[in-house]
Amino acid sequence: MSDVPAAGAQAEPPVRELRLVVTADDYDEALRFYRDVLGLPERGAFTSPGGRVTILDAGRATLELTDPKHAEFIDEVEVGRRVAGHVRVAFQVADSTAATARLAAAGAEVLAEPTRTPWNSLNSRLEAPGALQLTLFTELDDTTERA
Repeated sequence: MSDVPAAGAQAEPPVRELRLVVTADDYDEALRFYRDVLGLPERGAFTSPGGRVTILDAGRATLELTDPKHAEFIDEVEVGRRVAGHVRVAFQVADSTAATARLAAAGAEVLAEPTRTPWNSLNSRLEAPGALQLTLFTELDDTTERA
């Protein structure tokens, strides 16, 4: 049998979901922040002896790969200096200014207020629970290049 789909049929994608797994020392605070403040809907919650996990829906996922020079450029644009480690999480939101204020009020440290980028989005940077650096971005037009 051939692995090639029949004419008109859609091939099953080799990867169905990207799941970023974060181990947070303060699980309750991280859950409150990401679920209740950022607004990621809960898809499931499970327990193990003495442990807990909650799966939150973050919408469509992409994996963005960058080399160190471009990562440095992104940090320069968004923050003014190199601040991120090798992992940074970016969330597209309807209003990055309002979302930044909401997350800051909930305890995130604002590293940079929303800034218009060369790729025409409004991006802010925060240090959030679970030791994650977040970019919040709002697309300002149909530009396809990302941060």
